[in-house]
Amino acid sequence: MWGKNKAPARSSGDHDMTLISAGTEVEGNVIFTGALLIEGKVCGNLYSDDGHLTLSGSGMVEGDIKAPRVVLNGAVRGNVFATEHLELAADAEISGNVYYNVIEMVKGSQVNGSLEHHPNGEADIKPLIAKATAGTVVEHG
Repeated sequence: MWGKNKAPARSSGDHDMTLISAGTEVEGNVIFTGALLIEGKVCGNLYSDDGHLTLSGSGMVEGDIKAPRVVLNGAVRGNVFATEHLELAADAEISGNVYYNVIEMVKGSQVNGSLEHHPNGEADIKPLIAKATAGTVVEHG
């Protein structure tokens, strides 16, 4: 019957794991806890206050990533905010700015944007927006 089976108790070493497998596409923002492994494609922003994001070599993200621990080996089209630790593996390719506390880069990884160290991995967004729009001419007609 429904509700009679109880899930096994977890040990303190277990982590919640979410998988977006190869061949799967997700559209929309994803807020996660625990570990998120992406082997497919996500079109949207990824956010976690306490999680670990891993992007495999076959994975792709079109959006911003903000998480404490990030391991990238696929393609990212957006900004990356790693508040604790960022690892860029050999096939990592980022088209966007990277804000990090601690970074590891393996030979072959690519960043097409700026790398900015921040003690907590978080940049103050307001000056970045002002910098990006400085000198922009808007025509009304």
